[in-house]
Amino acid sequence: MTTQPTSSPDNAGNSPTRTALVVMAHHRADSLTAHTTRRTVAQLEAAGHTVDLLDLHAEGFDPRMTVEDQPEWGDREKPYSDEVRAHMRRLLAADVVVAVFPVYWQSVPALLKGWIDRVWNYGFAYGRSKPRLAGKRILWLGLAGASSDDPYTEGMQAVLEASLNEGIAYYCGLAHSAVALLPDAEERPQRVDADGNLVVGEAVTGAEREAHYAEFDRRAEKAVTEFLTAGAPTQP
Repeated sequence: MTTQPTSSPDNAGNSPTRTALVVMAHHRADSLTAHTTRRTVAQLEAAGHTVDLLDLHAEGFDPRMTVEDQPEWGDREKPYSDEVRAHMRRLLAADVVVAVFPVYWQSVPALLKGWIDRVWNYGFAYGRSKPRLAGKRILWLGLAGASSDDPYTEGMQAVLEASLNEGIAYYCGLAHSAVALLPDAEERPQRVDADGNLVVGEAVTGAEREAHYAEFDRRAEKAVTEFLTAGAPTQP
C-alpha cells in the first residue's frame, strides 16, 4: 500500500472504507496469538474495515536494529532502508492499528519491539511538530499466561499502559491508544503466591477447556469492539 485510504463517503453515499493494519508478533502459526489474530481480522472485516495483515515472523521481519535504520538526530529526513520504508507506508495507510502479541516479562516480545524500533523511527513517527501518525488509533492486544484473578495482572496492565500508551502512542501523536490485557492464555492456571513463587495448576481439558477458550475468545472480541467504539471518529 502506498496511498492513504479515502475518508469521504463513496458515490452511493455509503460510509467510508477504513483500513486496519493488524500486526501479529508470534513465531508460530498454531499459537493462541495467531488464533486471536485471525479472529480479530475477521471481526474488523465484519465491521467494514479493509485489513492489511502483517505477520512479522512469516514476512521475515528482522527486529534487530541496523546501521541503515539507526536514527540520526541531526537528520530527520534520513532515507531508511527499503524494507522499513515499505512498513512505514503500510502504517501510514492504516486508520486503525491492532497489535496482537504474547506478553513477555510485562512487555512486548522482541519481534514487536524491534518493529517499533526500526519502523516507528525518528523523522517518521516522532521528531516533528506535526505528527505523521496523528489521527490514527491503536489497540495493543496482549495475551498473558497469568490468571485473571491474580493481583499480579493489575500491575502488568499498568506497566503495559505506561509503556505502550504513554511511551509510544502518545509520544508519536496518535489520537487514541488502548491496552487490552487478556489473561488466562495458558491451559494451566498460573498465579504468583504471597511469597512470590509461581504456582501452576493442572491443565484444563475436555469441556472445561472448550469453555475456557470460548470465554477467552469472547473477551478478545469484546476488547476489539470496545476499542472501535471508544475511539471511533464521528461522521458528519
